Amino acid sequence: MDPMPLRHALLAVAVTVVWGLNFLAIDLGVADVPPALFVAIRFVVVLVPAIFVVPRPAARLRDVLGVGLFMGLGQFGLLYTALALGMPPGLASLVLQAQVAFTVLFAVAALHEVPTRAQLVGVLLGAAGLVVVGLGRSEATPAGALLLTVAAAASWATGNVVARRATTRPHLARVERAGWRRSPATAGLSMTVWSALVVPVPMLGLAVALDGPAAVAQALTHLTPAAIGSTLYTAWLASLFGYGVWNMLLARHPASAVVPFTMLVPVVGMLAAWLVLEERPNVAEAAGGVLLLLGVAVTSGVVRLRRQVARGAVRP
Repeated sequence: MDPMPLRHALLAVAVTVVWGLNFLAIDLGVADVPPALFVAIRFVVVLVPAIFVVPRPAARLRDVLGVGLFMGLGQFGLLYTALALGMPPGLASLVLQAQVAFTVLFAVAALHEVPTRAQLVGVLLGAAGLVVVGLGRSEATPAGALLLTVAAAASWATGNVVARRATTRPHLARVERAGWRRSPATAGLSMTVWSALVVPVPMLGLAVALDGPAAVAQALTHLTPAAIGSTLYTAWLASLFGYGVWNMLLARHPASAVVPFTMLVPVVGMLAAWLVLEERPNVAEAAGGVLLLLGVAVTSGVVRLRRQVARGAVRP
């Protein structure tokens, strides 16, 4: 296997830095805008104007809707709410990595994939890390917010499995016979943009139901510079730039060479939260985080699983 060129390695690091800082950007935005409304605004910005220039994904409509439902609406709806309820952003960037273990378990149930011994060990280590974080969390980490973050990881993992199903060989053969052909670099960005169609209307409706029409109107007509900056960062940098570059790298290099860079996301997220917000995990949270990351490392050390996660993964 040829080594990844330095410029591509630097691009991979740049993407993980953008994704790590994304948790701070979200935390900044939900301070001024109700979380459900903020998710709706983000995905409107993802859609416009990209929907007019990015081709439709080579996938069945139900798979596109499934990715949008679980990776977009479910994952970010839950994550934004968790941060609004007080989940520390640095710790959120760590806990969300539990999606790797959830992906293995859900793939067993939905795709009948048989996990290897290493994958099972990784899942157990990740689960143990979550338990340690949950039992030893500080008073600054509300239990409800932690559970919502874990649920966001589970929703992300479900979306991974849906996206994985859309890339299986029998399905690809069907869509190619129907005339759909996309390069690997285009496919990921296409799915990111077009699956976003599922998100804005339901989240706007939820915001009206939870916060009331007056609060929604007030937030929309009085967007603060922080909320606008947060929206542009999460939509343009984290989503469009991040996935455009990431899928370009996956199109040119083996997933086993690209996916390990995602281990930098919680490192960047926690370091940024420490420097900007003075967020310091306690001993139990740090120990649980080490166990969780070790579980992710063991699980994603299997090349076959790396490919599955890489094809479906969508970061916040």
